[in-house]
Amino acid sequence: MDRRSFTKLALSGLAFSFVADSAGRAASLGETLPTSPAPATPRSVPDGPLATQPYAKLLERAKAALDQHGHMFELRDRVALADFNAPSRELRFHVVDLIGGQASSYLVAHGRGSDPGHSGWLQSFSNEPNSLASCSGAFKTGEIYEGQHGRAIRLMGLDPQNNNAEMRAIVVHGADYVSEDHIATWGKIGRSEGCFALARHMLPQFIGLIGPGRMLYADKIIGAPA
Repeated sequence: MDRRSFTKLALSGLAFSFVADSAGRAASLGETLPTSPAPATPRSVPDGPLATQPYAKLLERAKAALDQHGHMFELRDRVALADFNAPSRELRFHVVDLIGGQASSYLVAHGRGSDPGHSGWLQSFSNEPNSLASCSGAFKTGEIYEGQHGRAIRLMGLDPQNNNAEMRAIVVHGADYVSEDHIATWGKIGRSEGCFALARHMLPQFIGLIGPGRMLYADKIIGAPA
């Protein structure tokens, strides 16, 4: 576009929209755009399907934690939510796209120490070593590695209530006791030793979506609909 044409657009109030639209097309085509010194915060997801989900309050809490720990995250486009307000038989582990508003959901186990009676519901959290319990709060996903459970992704606890996560080896891994067949037989999935255990066949998809360097947020909001 020549300068004369651009001036006419500016006078008509259309120049900015042209530049923004051009930049958006360039990004979608995979072209490299200039980077700013600090990562941009994604726009808030507008009211829509996510606002009506049972985990909507948990998502708001996670977004606040993402702002609180913003210096820890360069990747702010997606977060993982473990909604322990729901029973283990439900899809309560969600990877939410904060920009597009889509979500993918999975089964996830809680720790034995969080549900001693194996009711299928998380009763309590603990950050204590050897508690075998789940812990709550914000985590940063780390290295993808091969361990005793196969492929897994490490977690770093960022809050006082989960800062022992690395020492306790709290990770995301696959497990045979997390499956629809287990639910059909027992009405619930099995329990972990505090890790976020997924169905083995769903783990690659989860890791592909969340990857290292993003936030995982876990909690049970008292008073939220079950």
